Parts: sequence; structure tokens; C-alpha cells
Amino acid sequence: MKMLEAKNIEKSFDKLEVLKNISFDVNKGEVLAIIGPSGSGKSTLLRCITQLETIDKGEIVICGDTLVKTVDGKAVYASKEDRHKINMHYGLVFQNFNLFPHMSVMKNITAAPINVLGKSKEEAEATAKSLLKKMGLADRGDYYPYQLSGGQQQRVSIARAMALNPELLLFDEPTSALDPELTGEILKVIRSLAEEKMTMIVVTHEMAFAKNVADRVIFMADGVIVESGTPQEVFENTKNPRTLEFLAKYNEDREG
Repeated sequence: MKMLEAKNIEKSFDKLEVLKNISFDVNKGEVLAIIGPSGSGKSTLLRCITQLETIDKGEIVICGDTLVKTVDGKAVYASKEDRHKINMHYGLVFQNFNLFPHMSVMKNITAAPINVLGKSKEEAEATAKSLLKKMGLADRGDYYPYQLSGGQQQRVSIARAMALNPELLLFDEPTSALDPELTGEILKVIRSLAEEKMTMIVVTHEMAFAKNVADRVIFMADGVIVESGTPQEVFENTKNPRTLEFLAKYNEDREG
């Protein structure tokens, strides 16, 4: 079953083309890693999928529901009511946590289930406690974001996204704001979700993670999908000059 279908996505900011005819899909239980240099359009693509940006042309279908399609050369979005329903299909984890600083960890996680899904406080808190335990943060429910490390804040952010029980989880560079030690914490959590067959799209600069955890890898550059395939195809057997250039630069920076 396809959890996401993106077809011929185009997006420009003024005259700058950021996404150029992007097409791909994601199957249920699949982990898709999107890699590429800064400015390649990776994060913009996620923002278009999650309605934080609008596309100019193309089609996006999430869990069988059409978010947007092209009619007479222009993108036409679903009704506000349908977009809200589609919102419930996915969760998004930002690179900079985006936790509410004035709320405790528990309230950060329970706010949306109570206010959006209409769950009781007791039910929402039971779910939150279960998720915090899963994240190794069972004793942090009463803490505030400023009392947590970056890695702990990001784990709370993941728990908050999962509290809405999404069918698709999207990560936008989830480790870019963290030092190497804390990065390992987050990658471990995402790896455990992959083992549970959570459907995920992960925009990442962690090549080892993409190689070892993803089922499929997309390499983007200059607003286009340069290459798509299994980790082995992209990392070990690519013949594409642009992919080879990117991987060589990555290895050079890591060794340097």
C-alpha cells in the first residue's frame, strides 16, 4: 500500500526553482532516506508534503487522500476540512525541536491529542507516559524543555509527533542541531521505529544511517532527484557522476 504519492512536484520562490518535476512514492512500512547537499530542496519537499508550503504544480496523495492536484496547469488543494483530515495521517519532527518552552514535557505531548483528537486528559497522559518510557525519558514528564539536553528535547519532539498515532512520520534533519554523542541517541530511536515497521521519510546528512537503516535512498541536488535506489545501489554501485561527487565530498569532510 502506498502511504505517499508525489507526482511532478514543482515549487518556486519568486523566480528561483526549488523543486523541479519531483516524483516518488513511499510504501507502508518503508523507510525512505533523502540525502543531498544543502540547498538541494530536501527540506522544502518535506514542507510541501506537510502543508507548510504550497506547491505550484503536481499532485500529492497521502494515505489515499488527495491533498493537491493540478487542474489547468495550476495546483488545486483539497478543502480546508479535507486538509485537516489529511494532517492527521502524518507527524513531522523538526530539526530544531519546536517544543513549547512554557509547557512541561507532559503538556507538550498531550496538548494535540486533547485539543485536536478530543482525547481525555487521562488517556492522553497514559499515551504520553508510554511514549516517554519508549524514548528513555520516563522520569522527565514534569520537566520543561530548558531543563533537557538537545537529544532529550528531540526525543520529546518525536514522542509528541507519535502521540497523534500517525501512519507516516517525517523527519527534517533530526540530528543537525545536535553534537555527535546526542546524534547517536536520536538515530537509535529512529532505528527502533524502523524495526517496528513505522513508515518514515528521513531527510538526513547522516550517510551511515541512510545506508544501514533506509530501505530506499533518494539523492537530490539542485531541485531534482538525481538518483533513487536501494542503499547498496546508491552508496556502493552508483555510476552517476553527481552522486559520486557528493559522496566523495562527504567522505572527504568526514576524514578531514
